[in-house]
Amino acid sequence: MSIRLLIADDHAVVRKGIRTLLEDETDIDVVGEATDGDYAIDMIPEVKPDVLLLDITMPRMSGIDVTKVVSKQYPNVRILIFSMHHNPDYILKAVQHGAAGYLLKDTNEEEILRAVRSVATGEFYYPPSASSIIIKQFMADSAYQTSEPDPEPERVRPGSVWQKITAREAQILTCLTQGMSNRQIAERFTISPNTVANQRASIIRKAGVTSSFELVQLALKDEK
Repeated sequence: MSIRLLIADDHAVVRKGIRTLLEDETDIDVVGEATDGDYAIDMIPEVKPDVLLLDITMPRMSGIDVTKVVSKQYPNVRILIFSMHHNPDYILKAVQHGAAGYLLKDTNEEEILRAVRSVATGEFYYPPSASSIIIKQFMADSAYQTSEPDPEPERVRPGSVWQKITAREAQILTCLTQGMSNRQIAERFTISPNTVANQRASIIRKAGVTSSFELVQLALKDEK
């Protein structure tokens, strides 16, 4: 079954370039084009995309705002940001609100194809420059959290996410806090990446957060 891709970008030349790139790829099908964020959200129930390739700077509604809405209303749609901005604030907000990947518009064709296919299978895709920004933020947040005294250092806090999940989900969450990808987790437990993605979605729902970024932050704060 081919990957259903919805392109959201206000520049016709960008949309045409993506279509040209994908026209010979038998496993990716462009099911629609949106010229702004509102239109992209309206199209989702109609075209049912697997992946939303999303620009950040668009009229009426920014890509970050679209990410917020889509992550909550259509959690099965994987969001891949495609932007000209290598801005740490944009990258972190995209992750925090549920984007599965972040690409710059000067990315080569091979990496674009690799990113689309990766996020479609439940993986995250961030190039090294974006990953370094995310990791630095994780480290800064962890340092801040561990600098504060823990009133219950010997056990999981009451109401912790760890108390809301199954034993297998706890194993998955532990791997996520270690920075492992869906594929690496799947190989460790001899299960499919899709099973890992489904279990991760279940953990996110039980934790009451909206993205894997928020989940890992919460888990690190609540862990033993």
